[in-house]
Amino acid sequence: MSQINIVLFEPEIPQNTGNIARTCAVTGCTLHLIEPLGFTVTDSRLKRAGLDYWKHLDIRYYPNIDAFFAQNADGRCFFFTKKAQRRFTDVSYAGTCYLVFGKETKGLPEPLLRERADDCVRIPMREGERCLNLSNSVAVGVYEALRQNDFPGLLGVGEMAKTP
Repeated sequence: MSQINIVLFEPEIPQNTGNIARTCAVTGCTLHLIEPLGFTVTDSRLKRAGLDYWKHLDIRYYPNIDAFFAQNADGRCFFFTKKAQRRFTDVSYAGTCYLVFGKETKGLPEPLLRERADDCVRIPMREGERCLNLSNSVAVGVYEALRQNDFPGLLGVGEMAKTP
């Protein structure tokens, strides 16, 4: 079974992180935040975006990317970037995997992307367009990883309300 982790490298916008926290809570993904953060974890905008999902969240903090790598050598990282040659749907999200996303204004650092080029993936977009919003990109990546693993631990069917 796959264990999916979401990693945010130096996120800047509290509402994005709050939305991502909500996605993690409802999918069972662990959220990893790499500092510095562009907000405080007590920021009301962060809490509001995550609503009441915070109590259902497994969240971990790291002072820098090296500390993250040192503590999480047990899986494979996939670095989401518009600079990748390979689509995010062309890789297998098996076992323990970390979906790594960069800060809203700059993405992930170029040296890191060059060093890990074989693990970089992109979400296809129209040429010349800006990237998707960070929280949308995370949701796209998470649900592809979940789909590949047949949505482990998630309800696969819904039920309509019964009417009298």
